Formats: sequence, structure tokens, C-alpha cells
Amino acid sequence: MSSLKNSSFGKRLRASHDASNENSPRRKRRRIDLKLNQDVPLSPSKKASSSSTTVLLTAATDITNTPVRRQKIRYSGESGDRFVPSRDTGSIRASYSLQGDVESPITVKTITSQRFPPDPVREQANDLYKSILRSELSACSPSRLPTTPSPSPRRVLTYNTPMTTPHDPNISPEHLNNPFDVSYQASPVQNETRSLISQPRPQIRKVDRAPYRCLDAPDLSDDFYTNLVDWSSSGILGVGLGGTVFLWRADNLSVSQLCSVASPKDEYSSVAWMKTENTVAVGTYDGHITIYDAVAQQPIRSYRNAHDGKRVGCLSWTSSIISSGSRDHSVQHHDIRDPSSCPFKTSIGHKQEVCGIKWSGDGGPDKALLASGGNDNKVCVWDLRGSKRAQILGVPTLPKPGFVPSPGNLMEKISGDMPLYKFHQHKAAVKGLAWDPHISGLLASGGGQRDRCIRFWNTTNGTMLNEIDTGSQVCNLLWSTNSHELVSTHGYSTTTVPNQICVWKYPTLTMVSSLVGHTQCVQYVALNPNGDTIVTGGGDQTLRFWSVFPGRTPPAKNEDSVLNHDKLIR
Repeated sequence: MSSLKNSSFGKRLRASHDASNENSPRRKRRRIDLKLNQDVPLSPSKKASSSSTTVLLTAATDITNTPVRRQKIRYSGESGDRFVPSRDTGSIRASYSLQGDVESPITVKTITSQRFPPDPVREQANDLYKSILRSELSACSPSRLPTTPSPSPRRVLTYNTPMTTPHDPNISPEHLNNPFDVSYQASPVQNETRSLISQPRPQIRKVDRAPYRCLDAPDLSDDFYTNLVDWSSSGILGVGLGGTVFLWRADNLSVSQLCSVASPKDEYSSVAWMKTENTVAVGTYDGHITIYDAVAQQPIRSYRNAHDGKRVGCLSWTSSIISSGSRDHSVQHHDIRDPSSCPFKTSIGHKQEVCGIKWSGDGGPDKALLASGGNDNKVCVWDLRGSKRAQILGVPTLPKPGFVPSPGNLMEKISGDMPLYKFHQHKAAVKGLAWDPHISGLLASGGGQRDRCIRFWNTTNGTMLNEIDTGSQVCNLLWSTNSHELVSTHGYSTTTVPNQICVWKYPTLTMVSSLVGHTQCVQYVALNPNGDTIVTGGGDQTLRFWSVFPGRTPPAKNEDSVLNHDKLIR
């Protein structure tokens, strides 16, 4: 036993017992702590033949020969398998054992698919594919086809061999003589599906996806509550840039300055052309309205502080009447033929700022209706005559003999001071308003970022006809005069492509095209006199011209008409 105690194994065994005993004096261990990736020389007690030899250490190292008792590792169900170490499921490098040192793990993120503008041709093909699947899987005719049931419904993709037993009593001779009978068809699809595939598809009008002209518009406001771009009937484009209004002529591509604000702190907030003349109205943030002659570039009328210093965000003309909507929640109506600066009527129906107003026609307030949209998510339809409102309320239009108007009298309220209709369906501010030039009394309105819908109203009976969920903020609307189509400009979006321009076919509400070019919200849109080109302005301070609508076609001549004098010439 003495030999075992004096052996090297016995010495190490006694040393381990002495180290584990708390009462026994511990041997002094020579330890050295080294920093990460630092070259250090070997211990001087163990000098080698070459004193300059170095080693690379990455942690604190024990340079003694004293054995250390290994700690027993306990494994649990949460720590994973004892032979397969657990890895961080949120780290790509740990999950796939990638090499390389990183300071922080790379977490796995869900990669969203890239959003593309909708393609009408692709959507049409998808609809056809869905109809074919519905026809085959249900073994009946789809909704687009006649609803007559199939003569012999079969299972999907089941091949039926031709009839080889002509003496079958269940088969009539008529079926044998018909070469188009279902029993002779080698195709696994039904007759209804084949007719659906072979029928001609409706032609979708192609629209140029890129603008044919782009103009820089510095200081063009990116404000949802302003209307700074409008096109006149003579082809002059009016644009408000900061404190200046410029005129751009399409015939010679020239630019001229129309006016500028009097105060350096003021800016223009709205521009609107008269329908038939070269007269333009401009409004400012300080509540001033000025009427200019665009040819002479001279002011005609000026309404100073018309809205008590509040912003005039929208303007609209009907005949010689200019209507203005402001942040003071009111709509004022001025007749420019009257030298007085006071409005002849004020319409108050909104509880917040009026974002947009549009007249339904140019025949004056006696022959047109006015639509207004506000930041209170309401759409109001106004009849300044009050005749329709009187009929709805059962009140005679003309007052009785001896009638004396009073501030609280019903007849005074229905004279145009209260709206004809008020629609509450929108869930955000309503700026985009457009009257259909093809159907009388049809109004389209678009909601802001929280609503994202275009709704269609019948102002004859005050009902909503239809709606479109566009998936993005609706900034403006515009009807085509050459075709029954509607243009909508958009801004912020979380589900679709933002800042796009959509063309919709009415009444099917199918998308004709989607145009993408602006990098920020498309706040403004205007139509040229020919009705085939639109101009859009956005927060990226550019004006882009698009060929969207078909050209105006002249009506065909009737050769048999008595008004055709050419047939009388011999």
C-alpha cells in the first residue's frame, strides 16, 4: 500500500480530497486570467527552450495539475435532448449552424410578398379559372352560363369510353346518331366548361402605364385639405405653388405667373376655373378669395377675410356663382356680378372643416345641386332653392298670404340653409366628390385613410347605390366625359399599392387600369378640355400627365336625315 500512496496516482487522489475539505489548508493555485484574443507568454516556472514562444488563449486557464471535480449536469425536458443541444429557434445562424460570429442573433421575420398594382387582364383570367373550377367540381353550370343542368353529370377527370353496346335498351338511337353526344367525347371536361373556355372574352381597353409628360412643381403642398390644381376649358392649367399661382398653357407649353399673396406668411390653398370662361378663383389660408381674369391677369372681385381668417380649402363654380368651403365649417355662395362682398347665402351643415365641394352642373343654383364633404365624415347635398326639401317635408314651396319669416320658421330653414340630404356612411374625412355627367343625380364620394371606400349615391331619393373598398386613402375623384369611367387617386395604404391612380368602369365597378408613378400621396387630379388626358399632382412635387380615357368621337351622320343637305347636291 505504501507504493500506492507514494505513486503519482495516490498523490493526486490525496490532493483532490484535501481540496474538497473545507478545514484543510488549500494549495495555492497559480491562475492567470487573460483577455479575449490576447497573446501571452507561458508561465515563467515552465520555461521552454525558446522563451519567445506564445499561445493564444480565450478564457481564464488553470495552469496547475490539480484535478478538479467535475460538476454533474442534470438534464430536464425544457433544456432539450442531452446529446442534441438546444438552439435558439429565433436565430437563423443557430438553426442552420451557420459559421461566423455575430454580436446579436438575427431573428426570423416574416417576409411579406411584394405588392404589385392590380392587373385587369390577370384578374379576368383568374375569374375565368375560378368559373372553370366551379363548373368541374360542382358538376353543374356556373353562374355565367345558362342554368340548364348537364345531361349526364360525371365525376371529375373520369374518362368515359364510347358506347360499344348498341343493343343497350337504356340508349336511344338519337344519342347514337348525335356525334356531339357526351358519350363520344374524349375530353374529361364538361360541355359547359368547354363552351366557357371557347366563348370570346370581353376586350379590356389598354391604358398607357407611364405618363407622357412630367413637370416639376416645387412647393406643391402635400395637404389633404387643399385643392391646388385645375384645368380650364381653354386648355390652361392653374397650379398653386406656395404663395404664387402659375398658369401652364398646353398649346405652347409656356408658363406665366398669375398672382402672388400679399402677406409673406400666407399661401394659396385652392384654385378653381369657371366652366366656360377664362376666369379663375383662388383661395388662401387666411380666408381671402380673389377672382382673376386669366387673359388680362387682373383681379375682378376680391372677398377679403371671407371666412374669418380660416383656410379656404375648396372652391366650385356654377354659372357666375362661386361657392367656397372653409375650416370655419361653412359654405359661402358669392355672385361675382354683384359688387357687394357679402355672400347671398351661407350653408352650415358640417361640424368640422369642409374638405370638398362640387356643383352638379353649370346651369346655376336653380338647376344644379351642390355636394359637400367634411372632416366630420359627412356628405351633404344642398338645394339652394329649397323646393325638393319642401316637398319631402310636406311644406308648400310658396308661402301663404300674410306669411312673415322668422329666425325659427321652417320655411326659412328649407330655403337652402339646411342640407337636402346628409349621408353618414363614411368613416373618415370626405374630400373626393364627383357628379356623373352621364346619369343625372348620381354622386360619387371617397373617404380618407380610415374609410378607403368609394360610395355612389342616388340624390333623387337619397339612397346609396353601391360601394368599392379600394384598400387605400381616397384623395380625389373624377368622372370621364367621353366614357362611363371614374378615376380615383390614392394615398396611404396598408393592403394595396400606395399612391396609385385607378380607373373604374361603371356600373360594373371593375378596374380598367392601375397607374403607379407618384412616390407620395396623389392629392390632385384634373381633366383636360378634350376629356382624354388627366393631370395628377402629389406630395412628391411633380405634375404627371396620363392618357387615360378614349378620345372624343364625333357622332355618326344619318344619311337618310332631312337635315343632311349633302344628298341634295347632284
